[in-house]
Amino acid sequence: MTEHARYVIIGAGIHGLSTAWNLARRLRATGKGEGADVLVIDKDGVAAGASGVACGVVRNNYFQPAMRELMAHSVGVWESDPDAFAYHGVGYVQIAPEVMRSDVEQIYAEQRAIGYDSELVVGEAACREYMTAMFSDWQAPGISVVLHEKRGGYANNVASLKGLTIKAEAEGVRIRTGVRVTGLSVDGGAVTAVQTDEGDIRCDELVVAVGPWIRDIWAMLDLPDRISVTGRDGTVHADRPMWTYWALQEGTLEVDPSEFVDNRGKLPPVLHVDSDQPLYDDTDGSLITDEIWGIYYKPDFSFGGVQGGAAPMPVARPAAEVAIDPYGPHSPEFVVGEDFVRMWTSALAHCHKRFEGKRELYRREPSGGIGAFTPDSFPVFDVFRQNAYVIADANHGYKMLGVGELVAGELLGERSVLLEPFRFSRYETGRLHPTSNSPFPWS
Repeated sequence: MTEHARYVIIGAGIHGLSTAWNLARRLRATGKGEGADVLVIDKDGVAAGASGVACGVVRNNYFQPAMRELMAHSVGVWESDPDAFAYHGVGYVQIAPEVMRSDVEQIYAEQRAIGYDSELVVGEAACREYMTAMFSDWQAPGISVVLHEKRGGYANNVASLKGLTIKAEAEGVRIRTGVRVTGLSVDGGAVTAVQTDEGDIRCDELVVAVGPWIRDIWAMLDLPDRISVTGRDGTVHADRPMWTYWALQEGTLEVDPSEFVDNRGKLPPVLHVDSDQPLYDDTDGSLITDEIWGIYYKPDFSFGGVQGGAAPMPVARPAAEVAIDPYGPHSPEFVVGEDFVRMWTSALAHCHKRFEGKRELYRREPSGGIGAFTPDSFPVFDVFRQNAYVIADANHGYKMLGVGELVAGELLGERSVLLEPFRFSRYETGRLHPTSNSPFPWS
């Protein structure tokens, strides 16, 4: 069968559903259409991809000004309906060593410049006092800077996607799952139809919001898998892969989340610790690493414990050879292993006395996933083939709930200043985002 939809959105994750909801309500409000003009398709189901395995952290802790402004907008969207989005605005704390001090100070200064509420603490003695006032069992040495964002926090991944689904369908958006995209029809330089295993769907506009599957739709758009990238210094780096996969490292310590509270008995903010101190195995005392490392963690009732992760691990082979399916916990290849369990539980013990000797409480269940990173590890939001809007989030995705609102505006002819720094053309012009000293590729 062949059908038609003005707007076809591929992907029922955070970006696809957010774009559908915002587009539908904008169409209705402006008299330019209605929700039924928007069709979301997904080869599996709502929250079946990266959004469904996300740990749910919502933060504005970015060294890059463009990312920071974009995230300030997204935090506002999370705060607009915390019940529907299953959002917990507990705040976010960045805890870092001296080597990252200037980076964090810059983040704080620029947060203040945009009116984003945060508190900065500098110096080892002051940082220790601040952290022990929050947690009496805090014990991580070598901390020189603490940035406490009073906004931000975390959301329940699946529940927030259900909330978005309800909002989108209330606006009349059609969501069809179990529909696999097999190709794209292009005529006159524009995408005219999405080919699926259930027939063709003709479209006027296409939105690609497929997370780690972007590699495959990118190829269907006949876009290059290798590009030249001009550095910020003007040096041209030829033949760089457009997509590189990284394996996410996350898990859960099965302790009562209501017991991981601060000194006031309240649930704490999300904690992110970067450290240049040697990290030793909490069980046998052997050295895990003497290079800079980082973890993040939070008590989370939806996960039933203290949940968090560490820096992702690069998948050491070309993107074309990476098996994306089965995805996440169902993958026999990309679930986290014992190296992560050893590192993460030891790092928790490094930070809090209460977590010493708790490795046996690590939940032994499959967890993890993979993300498709761009050449500079930051998102691409742009139009290709005249009418194909690509949302390639470089694994920053789940927290960026507000991107859908901005994309919906662009689909209706409103150019977004917040999305402008993320155009594909930056790789040719050298307008890349600055990088920090963080061990995480997305900070």
